[in-house]
Amino acid sequence: MTKRTQLWFTLLIGTVILALGLGFSSTSVSVVQAQDFGSNWLATYYTNTSLAEPAANSEALVAQVNFNYGTGGPARISGIVDNFSVRWQGLQNFATSGLYRFTAVADDGIRVSIDGTNIINNFINNGGVTTTTADVNVTAGDRDIVIEYVEFTGNATVQVFWQPINAEGGTAGPTATPGPTALPAIPAGALTATVIRAAVLNTRDAPSLGSNVIGRILRGETYAVIGRNEDATWFILQLGGYEAWVYGYYLFVNGNEFNAPIRTAVSVFGIPPGFNDTGVIVQTRATMRLRAEPNVTSMQTGRITWGALLPVSGRTAAGDWYQVLWKGTVGWVFTGFLEITEGEYENIPIVE
Repeated sequence: MTKRTQLWFTLLIGTVILALGLGFSSTSVSVVQAQDFGSNWLATYYTNTSLAEPAANSEALVAQVNFNYGTGGPARISGIVDNFSVRWQGLQNFATSGLYRFTAVADDGIRVSIDGTNIINNFINNGGVTTTTADVNVTAGDRDIVIEYVEFTGNATVQVFWQPINAEGGTAGPTATPGPTALPAIPAGALTATVIRAAVLNTRDAPSLGSNVIGRILRGETYAVIGRNEDATWFILQLGGYEAWVYGYYLFVNGNEFNAPIRTAVSVFGIPPGFNDTGVIVQTRATMRLRAEPNVTSMQTGRITWGALLPVSGRTAAGDWYQVLWKGTVGWVFTGFLEITEGEYENIPIVE
């Protein structure tokens, strides 16, 4: 059996399992098409930095190559903290032929190939986060993409996405959401950012490509920067009547971006009155069901996208369910596919 046949056989089995309503263990990610940057990747994990001899039970289907392991490692492989590597492979469909920009963000090293041709080769110990891009002519249809990632020590993060040139992030967003009709006034001396790498750029309610699109801005428009995340890769811009997060890759900041104040992910969510803001934010590692009560038989009240960031207001005594806010709705979500990205677990009160 060829490697590609094995891949498609594995994907077929995963699709059948999903259709039947069966689940993976809490350390896997559901087989869903979460965003427009590929789907149904076959992941193989290695307890070394050379992609040699995969770990036991190392294969898994994941929806997206977009992980922030912090100072740890993949939860699927017990004991991995440092000095590990991962290979993701999948047949990804491109609807149209043309020039695409591939972006790989990694701490530490990464390489990417299409149909056996290497397009990004940064598979070294960079000692921190690097962003590497490659502009590639891609033929429409199914393309075999392989992503190889290596982590040595310290923080571990990896993200790969692509978009047609002059399009933003491969995420079209809601077509009915216009940009602001008038640019807001910018205070004298303010730190500003100008859109330079996209014709249309999505603005979001949290610093994540999996968060909600809440508006759009256009190439050449300049806005005041009023906040950033800790590593200055995402920025909060003052837009026409609202604030929103924007991915920094597409911006030119006219000064030292680290002079912008650090803002938490919850800062533009719009916390409703009565919601207990604990300062804890979790991120989904699968498409999740929001439920009215903390049990799987409770009524579903929402569908949470992969990669979404959720403010947490409470938890069950066992810690297996969190009470969260999603698109203005308060509900419960199972914790097995969530990762705390801000705040401390100890600060989440038990809700009876």
